[in-house]
Amino acid sequence: MPQSDLPTWIPRVDVLGVAVSAINMDTALEVIDRWITAGVHQYVCVTGVHGVMESQRNETLREIHNTAGLVTPDGMPLVWLSRLNGWRNTNRVYGPDLMLEVCERSLATGYRHFFYGGGEGVPERLAERLQRRFPGLIVAGTYSPPFRPLTTSEDDELVRRINDTKPDIVWVGLSTPKQERWMSEHLNQLSASVLIGVGAAFDFHAGLKRQAPKWMQHSGMEWFFRLMTEPRRLWRRYLVNNPAFIWLTLLQIWRARTTSDIDTTSDSPRSPWSGPRTIEPASEARGPRRVSEYPRPPIVQ
Repeated sequence: MPQSDLPTWIPRVDVLGVAVSAINMDTALEVIDRWITAGVHQYVCVTGVHGVMESQRNETLREIHNTAGLVTPDGMPLVWLSRLNGWRNTNRVYGPDLMLEVCERSLATGYRHFFYGGGEGVPERLAERLQRRFPGLIVAGTYSPPFRPLTTSEDDELVRRINDTKPDIVWVGLSTPKQERWMSEHLNQLSASVLIGVGAAFDFHAGLKRQAPKWMQHSGMEWFFRLMTEPRRLWRRYLVNNPAFIWLTLLQIWRARTTSDIDTTSDSPRSPWSGPRTIEPASEARGPRRVSEYPRPPIVQ
């Protein structure tokens, strides 16, 4: 994406209290490049209906999403809501696709990658397959954590281990909400510029689980494919969360259309449906600059 095409701030759409970035893949890649080049520290929540619904039950998780550098629309419902709110160029930024796009881009920029998460042997298998797919990809390190909370000393050792490898990007595959909490807790302890939580992308690209066909991914039916392949693990996520999400979203729309406090003076794109509102940029505790102020990444010859 040309520098002039990158917005000076990334618009966000309020979806049930979660500020979802109204972006597409090109914008996400450019923003990540700018962060790494500038040496700032940010984390990316790759979020769908599941993440939004978990945030309804946990205020801390909602705050973690809302302080993330990006909250990408991982599911089609979030894309549709962003478009209905006026951000027509919003497209799905799907975790597994984001991983592949960033890895391919890294062949030119020389970014170093650390893979944290997955079961025993999964991050190593993932790294090996990615390096076969992208010859020259720099894997700084891998680590599969135990299925229990780390002790303080273990966590300190993990931080040292990651920092010693000097990664630019740490990929986190712990599933929601564990990966969001981990990124928020470790952002200021790690030297890497970007932490990206991608959940099942580890298993998909390690060849351990099948992805839904493209037509299902693009039509909003991927949840059905995953439910059929892992019914015991995912039935509650989809058969409880999805209807609740639809109901709460309709309720948000109704409230937005009936409240007398709707802002009719905003310059942000709005549609007649008056659904989830666009969140204007505000000052943040870490004081990030506007995206366009970050330098562009160098290209490795």
